Amino acid sequence: MKNLVNLLSDPKFSFSAIIIFFILVFVHGKVFKVEHIASKKFGKWALIVILCVFGWMCTDANFLKIIIFPDNIPITILLSLIAWTTWYSLHKGIENDKRIAQGLGPIEGTTENREKVWAWPNLVYTELFAIIAGTVFLLVWAIFFKSPLEEPANPTWAPNPAKAPWYFLGLQEMLVYFDPWIAGVFLPVLIIVGLLAIPYIDKNPLGNGYYTFHQRKWAITFFLFGWLVLWIYLIIIGTFLRGPNWTFYGPFEFWDTHKVVAANNINISELFWIKLLGKPLPGPGTLMIFLREIVGLIIVALYFIGAPKLMEKISVFKDFKDKMGAMRYYLFVFLFLVTASLPLKMYLRWFFNLKYIVFMPEFELNI
Repeated sequence: MKNLVNLLSDPKFSFSAIIIFFILVFVHGKVFKVEHIASKKFGKWALIVILCVFGWMCTDANFLKIIIFPDNIPITILLSLIAWTTWYSLHKGIENDKRIAQGLGPIEGTTENREKVWAWPNLVYTELFAIIAGTVFLLVWAIFFKSPLEEPANPTWAPNPAKAPWYFLGLQEMLVYFDPWIAGVFLPVLIIVGLLAIPYIDKNPLGNGYYTFHQRKWAITFFLFGWLVLWIYLIIIGTFLRGPNWTFYGPFEFWDTHKVVAANNINISELFWIKLLGKPLPGPGTLMIFLREIVGLIIVALYFIGAPKLMEKISVFKDFKDKMGAMRYYLFVFLFLVTASLPLKMYLRWFFNLKYIVFMPEFELNI
């Protein structure tokens, strides 16, 4: 069973499973409905199953060593809170959707929920108690868990694995698949800007001031995909499943520093000129550089120019264009395609060992 869990935890399997589950629940929604996931019954049984599985996993020495590592304990707590708040927001949204379908309106609009109270003392007392509780929690934490401080910075020694702070581990995981300036600057900025832009791109006035799902289904779906699948998942992989030499390890696998994984990566230019045509790469010279990467440049151009035209033939995206207008729609499509490039590039690396579609180190342009 542990070997099976280690195998299925591999990103190419676990990531695929997450995407399939996400599509079945939020996009398809006929077999597995959001209503089922957001119900109290599902939440109760999911909590019981998760606690039982987590307890069983903690019986393994390798898994327990990762979980109780001082740096990882707060991350585990944060992930638990993210899971709970995501379920709770969906639960409240589905409850409101049921009320709206009955003509009752959202619960936030009822008389008992519209009562106004003074900030003093109601809000101030609540904040005071929250501050005291937080202080007590941190004090107890500091007593029972030793601070993971190490020796002063030593330029002759680096930890293995050398990991960024947990909130940057998603970016560090992207570096496996993209050039540093794309993974560290371009993609994160566009993903964050894209998530922030969703309420402004989607002009739907419904859902303001109250929980809902069906009235803002696609906005919520795209946000949850970018947040949970393309960000939180990468943090989980980088925190718990990346060991020495940034090699992937299963949750029950010992972190052996001598584990070696062959990286037989290849660029599209090498695949086209050397493997397919049996010729050396063109060069040197500026024109020869563009000739060398012509196949990759065509693929990138087709992706960003041809894909929007094909998407318009799909009824969902056609409706988006009619509702948003051309400017908002094409901005949405651009952000969508940039976001989708992350999982696409991950799959190309996992299954085809493809490193770069366009490899131009001469211009620091590696895609």
